[in-house]
Amino acid sequence: MINITESASTKVRELLENDEKKDHALRVFVRGMSCSGPAFGMALDDTSRPDDAIAEHFGIKIVVDQQSAQYVEGAEIDWVDSLMGKGFTINNPNAAKASGGGGGGCGGGCACGK
Repeated sequence: MINITESASTKVRELLENDEKKDHALRVFVRGMSCSGPAFGMALDDTSRPDDAIAEHFGIKIVVDQQSAQYVEGAEIDWVDSLMGKGFTINNPNAAKASGGGGGGCGGGCACGK
């Protein structure tokens, strides 16, 4: 299953409180594939499906649909705040391995700026 850092969980908690959605979970999903692996999406969701994988880290409930679960196994959601911008990122060491040799890949990460 996917993990979340403490800094990312703090930002998710802020979003939940600001949007008055304290009962929602963070849904992580694959929204498409690219040459460097899956492109991830995230949304606040107040429902779960029977086949969802559900985890809780630092008080944040994370749900992942069955099809996306295989791509997020071992990945970690983090919050970055740097000169290049700030936002959530998903670091997936499995995607970097799966992309094979060659250069120019993004290293299995994905960013979401909210």
